[in-house]
Parts: sequence; structure tokens; C-alpha cells
Amino acid sequence: MKYKKHVFICTNERTDGRKCCGEAKGMELVNAFKELVKKHKLNTEIRAQRAGCFDVCNFGPAVVVYPEGIFYGNVQPEDVQEIFNEHLMNDRQVERLKLKF
Repeated sequence: MKYKKHVFICTNERTDGRKCCGEAKGMELVNAFKELVKKHKLNTEIRAQRAGCFDVCNFGPAVVVYPEGIFYGNVQPEDVQEIFNEHLMNDRQVERLKLKF
């Protein structure tokens, strides 16, 4: 496995007016995660990138962290630091944002 953690952020944009994660909101999260990865010099251990639809549109903006496959929903820019610190750095899931299927 190349990365210890891989973060996918939905940037899917629906054109029919239904709720979605959205490109603008998603890219804001992508950039925030990438800034933290770069700041902490973890580019070889953690990868954050945009992704297409996860089919959890009603819970967007959505983020998935692998290898655990943990889905987070309604993620806001102010949540990125917490996900980074807790999940990516300390392997503790952020229960308040975690989607339960």
C-alpha cells in the first residue's frame, strides 16, 4: 500500500437541483486537507483528492477515509482539522460526523 491513509472528498455536482456535495464545497475541503498534509510534510503517507459521487448526497459534503472505509457526512471546512488530527494522525474516528449505514 502506497499511502497509510487515503482521503476522498466528493465534488459531484448535480444539475437537477437536488442536494449534492457540490464542486465548490468539495474543492474547499480538498484544498484544506491538502494544506494540512503539506504543512505536516506527510505527502508520502497521506493522500487527499477529489472524487465523484459516493451515493450519499443527502449527507453531503461527504468524505471517505481509507483503508478503513469510514464515511463522514455534512463535513464543513471547520471539521477538516478535527478529522485530520483525530482520524488521520491518531486513528480515532470522529463519531459526530461518521455516517452509519
